[in-house]
Amino acid sequence: MPDPGDPADTIRVDDLEITPDEGLVRARDHVLTLSVREFQLLLAMVRHAGGIVSREELCRAVWGRELRPGDRSVDVYVSKLRAKLERAVPDRRYIHTHPSFGYRFQSEARLPHDRDSGEPRGAQTDERPGGRQRTAGRVVQ
Repeated sequence: MPDPGDPADTIRVDDLEITPDEGLVRARDHVLTLSVREFQLLLAMVRHAGGIVSREELCRAVWGRELRPGDRSVDVYVSKLRAKLERAVPDRRYIHTHPSFGYRFQSEARLPHDRDSGEPRGAQTDERPGGRQRTAGRVVQ
């Protein structure tokens, strides 16, 4: 694999091909449409592949400033990027959230229960009387 620190190289991670000097991302030979921020986030995470990158580090790398209290910009853009990657390569999961720590970029197979469950990832579920469940703040039968 090429050195992800060298912007002239093409970076390959499973079905993704990232060409930093062209600002181009391909997934299974289809070009992905990413915003500049999404592309910069992807590069910042890929360059630390396998390691956790804090929200603060991502904000400095992509926005060129310190993360302000209550600022959710990083999370919003990571969410958009994750959705685009998962639509392009539905059987792989690339971006993993580590609450209170940051994000990790690592290609992993998606398990069948990860796909289209209809519930937000990480939703809390607990049993209620009468066979009802409380899921992510709502009660379901």
